[in-house]
Amino acid sequence: MRAERIGVAPSHVYLLSETEMTEINSHIEEINPNLIVVDSIQSTYFSQIPSLPGSITQVRECAANYMEWAKKVGICVMIIGHVTKEGVIAGPKLLEHMVDVVLYLEGQRDRPYRILRSVKNRFGSTDQIGLFHMSSDGIEGVKNPSDLFLKERAIGTPGSTILSTINGNRSLLLEVQALFSPTKLVVPRRFCTGLSSRRVAMILAVLNRRLGFKTGSYDLYINLVGGMSVNETGADLPMAIAMISALKNIQVDKDTASFGEIGLGGEVRFVSGVKKRIEEILSHGFKRILYPHSCGKIETKADVDLIRLKNLKSLKILKNDYMGR
Repeated sequence: MRAERIGVAPSHVYLLSETEMTEINSHIEEINPNLIVVDSIQSTYFSQIPSLPGSITQVRECAANYMEWAKKVGICVMIIGHVTKEGVIAGPKLLEHMVDVVLYLEGQRDRPYRILRSVKNRFGSTDQIGLFHMSSDGIEGVKNPSDLFLKERAIGTPGSTILSTINGNRSLLLEVQALFSPTKLVVPRRFCTGLSSRRVAMILAVLNRRLGFKTGSYDLYINLVGGMSVNETGADLPMAIAMISALKNIQVDKDTASFGEIGLGGEVRFVSGVKKRIEEILSHGFKRILYPHSCGKIETKADVDLIRLKNLKSLKILKNDYMGR
């Protein structure tokens, strides 16, 4: 039924409900397929080996068996393994050492987007990702992911700004939103979605100590829109801008995007992938880019205001510039 729904000819797809490797091998030899998908390796076993399915011995022998098919006959084998709640491959690590490529398909269950990330590739680069959209016709590649995440952005709302982040070898534009709400609790709450809670706490400390903001009487809600997750330091500056905008109730200009790391002294520090970030920002028509002073001058023919920041005190948002209309 699924094959018919996504337009795959059922005559070319074979389903085998079998877990014993000797039986599986006989079917592979009979059919001689182009692709073998094993779901999952922890459930397959050799009956002549006196150990349970999923054990180190069984996983090693089953994986070696599939590798033999791949090397000798030229069949592509995709092995699916269980993952833990933290999202890493469960069970013995030797499976990752044996295979040629390790891929993670990441995403949230309530979101239609999935990221395919390579963490090991013996024959190519691991700094590439694929972004896909789950639809009724199957999984489809997203050609312009930034448009997907920005199409419902909150223009003209305080606490909202645009982050240019590097994910794999691709630059994405994402919306960061922050909201401060008065609290009656002794210890204010900090709710963080899609961003590093530790870096959020650090940036709050910098704003309090270096810029004199008082956030101890407010709960903070900070969110990366779209269900994505970003852990890189380049998200520091957009998070700080969103927090300042929310706290001072100032609109950030809708044509402004930013990236940069923030140090404990309030300085804005260098991040990698500057050219890719700026190219992605310019391709979406933004007119103002805030980035670290240490990244140097960027030459571009586009009509854009490139603003290099040495520290947070040089942010003109503190003087009510960069305001939206």
